[in-house]
Amino acid sequence: MVRCPECAAALDVDEDEVEEGEILSCPECEIDLEVVQTQPVQLNVISDEEEMEEEEAEEEEELGEDFDEEEPEEREGDEE
Repeated sequence: MVRCPECAAALDVDEDEVEEGEILSCPECEIDLEVVQTQPVQLNVISDEEEMEEEEAEEEEELGEDFDEEEPEEREGDEE
C-alpha cells in the first residue's frame, strides 16, 4: 500500500501500471505527486515552486523562439 507523503492517505497504485516520472494526484489532499521509483512505488510531492519553474522554462523557450523570429521585424519598425 502506497501512502501520500503529504497527508498519509492510502493510494491505490499498482506497481505494474505506473512509470517513473508519471504524475499522480492524491484524492484526499489533491496534491500532485511524481512517481520516482516503481518497485516499490515511491512518490515525491511536486511543490508549486517546481511546477512554476518548469512552466517558466517552457514559456522562455517558446518566447525565445518567437523572439528570434520577430526580432528583425521589430528592428525595421524601430528605424522608421
